[in-house]
Amino acid sequence: MMLETSSSSLPGQLNDARDESVSRGLAIPSLLQVWHIVLRWKWVIATILILSLVAGLVVTLLTTPQYTASVRLEISREQKNVTNVQGVDSEQVGRDQEFYQTQYELLGARSLAERVVKTLKLDERRDFFDLHGVKVNPVLFPVARQNLTDAQRKSRFDLAVRVLRDHVSIRPILRSSLVDITYTSASSDLAATIANTWAAQFIAASIDRRYASTADARTFLEQRLSALRTRLEQSERDLVSYAGDKEIVAFGATTDERGRTQAGRTLIEADLEALNRALADATAARIAAQSRTGIPANGVSSESVSNIAIANLRQRRAEVAAEYAKMLVQFEPSYPPVQALHGQVSELDRAIAREEGRVRSAVSDEYSNALKREQALRAQVEQIKRQFEQQRGNSIQYNIYQREADTNRQLYDALLQRYKEIGVAGVSANNVSVVDAAKAPNVPSAPKLPMNLALALFVGIILAGAATFALEQIDEGVREPSQVNRILQVPLLGSVPDAGDENMLAKLADAKSDVSEAYLSIRSSLAFSTDHGMPRSIMVTSTRPGEGKSVTSFALATVLGRTGKRVVLVDADMRSPSLHGFLALSGSKGLSNFLSGENNAADLLQPTPVKNVTLMAAGPMPPSAAELLSTDRMLTLVPKLLEEFDHVVIDAPPILGLADAPLLSRAVEGTVFVIEAEGVAVRGVKASLGRVQAVHAHIFGAVLTKLKRRQAGYGYGYGYGYGYGGQDDSKAA
Repeated sequence: MMLETSSSSLPGQLNDARDESVSRGLAIPSLLQVWHIVLRWKWVIATILILSLVAGLVVTLLTTPQYTASVRLEISREQKNVTNVQGVDSEQVGRDQEFYQTQYELLGARSLAERVVKTLKLDERRDFFDLHGVKVNPVLFPVARQNLTDAQRKSRFDLAVRVLRDHVSIRPILRSSLVDITYTSASSDLAATIANTWAAQFIAASIDRRYASTADARTFLEQRLSALRTRLEQSERDLVSYAGDKEIVAFGATTDERGRTQAGRTLIEADLEALNRALADATAARIAAQSRTGIPANGVSSESVSNIAIANLRQRRAEVAAEYAKMLVQFEPSYPPVQALHGQVSELDRAIAREEGRVRSAVSDEYSNALKREQALRAQVEQIKRQFEQQRGNSIQYNIYQREADTNRQLYDALLQRYKEIGVAGVSANNVSVVDAAKAPNVPSAPKLPMNLALALFVGIILAGAATFALEQIDEGVREPSQVNRILQVPLLGSVPDAGDENMLAKLADAKSDVSEAYLSIRSSLAFSTDHGMPRSIMVTSTRPGEGKSVTSFALATVLGRTGKRVVLVDADMRSPSLHGFLALSGSKGLSNFLSGENNAADLLQPTPVKNVTLMAAGPMPPSAAELLSTDRMLTLVPKLLEEFDHVVIDAPPILGLADAPLLSRAVEGTVFVIEAEGVAVRGVKASLGRVQAVHAHIFGAVLTKLKRRQAGYGYGYGYGYGYGGQDDSKAA
């Protein structure tokens, strides 16, 4: 009646680290979870699979055998051209995929099916429809054919075409130019006949299309050539007429690779270019002359310095001035030789001034001439510019005429070349040939028993999976330890195996039993739940009665007592007390007496058969247990008991519908929440946890009880077994 614990202890000391470790350590691998689900619903899955296989077998045996005939064609990429002239249907090398895809679509076209029906007269054969399982209105097959109306004949013909297309298949051979045409029917001879006829009609239709397209293309091109010739002549006349009216003279015109005329320079453009060069030269000459007319700050121009006559006069003046200065040192200025030298200096200054004036006059004349030439050329350039601007405006329309003429010429030349090619395009061999003709098959292609059974098995697996998933969603109980942390978001302290009909006291008394090992592991997990080790005061509760909370309370007290700790077990479930009966003790006095006003708690305690474990029974059932628990006496009881005992374990009432457990949580360090495997629905467990958390009670974790062994295929406990070595020890004893 109890469930098995996971003995893997929690490695952290803090709650967050412990919770994360529990989540990692106790999570069952997904494949193992799936295996547990399969085991849980194995009979449902087996039933669905067997029914699916039986259905597949029945369908296979009742299905009419079908025969498939196949004819193989080769579709060449290029036609064999007798005249060695490219035809109208030739394709670019890079378009192979499009070409073959087009051929495959043509092979399945409705028009081809109509040709086959007409050739074999399938619409007139009632057996054709019967062999394909098609029920035909008897009105469409009267005794006298002439009794059919046109609408009835068309309806019967369309029906035959639909049946034919439904049973034909086009299957290209990868990385080749081969394609198979397969036809499936209940008659092997009919299947081969239709497949071969389909191939023959495809070849005939290909030839008909090519000749028809050639004739249509020639007629079309003749009409287009006549119209384009007229347009080309008119566009060329418009171009020449416009150029003459606007005096546009162009030379050096060329034709590019696309046949477009690239106009050269016009006469005005050439004149403007020559005048611009002459104007640039005249401007440079004027600027040079202008630079020579300027007088520097020292009064000596560059022309004066470079003039030989002026240079000689300056040299002579310098010599006379030096002699004059030398005479002034020895004689007075009135001395005749000194006066004579002074006169020479003055005369030389006047001569230099006259010569410089002549030079400046020559430079000024040169500047004037250069300026006049520049102005004259600039006027000519402006005049040519105006003519050029006018011509450029005219050239827009000229270019329009030119482009129109070029376009018409290109179209005309292209169509003329195409027209010549079409003349010999029809002289070519067919590019479709039969590689292997269809033969009547001896073995039916369908139904295939192994394939149908495999398909039935696959469908059965899908249905079984869907049914299992639906059943899993309906059954919301916690089934596996890994679900506790993942779904309920609380740490898993451990899981306890289902003891069945065995005596729980006997199993707890045996320290090597799987139940004792489970609760010992839970005690180890609790030791890591606080920063000071094992909590001194613990409340044990559950969602509803019968989940194993009382046994868990007693078991925790038992394993704590074995460690030498003094433990008091308090039965706080005053509505339905059970611990005193479980231990065969008196329940006449206990917790309710203390809460009602009795102060001597020691008189309410009873020793138990378990070492170091003392019991405080629930006592007489009070009228309102919630009112007693809501007083402060419960808050004073736990500290009093802890003065005499090392640990206090309180067996609290279940949570749903009662206020007792949330009230009791105020008096203890934390709560251990007991969950029965496959018991209470998950939403009920979540609601109970929410009530405890709403009063800010600390939850140490959850204990999963009554766990079936098939659900606990993980961890230390199962696979190696709780109480490792216990069997050997018992034998030794």
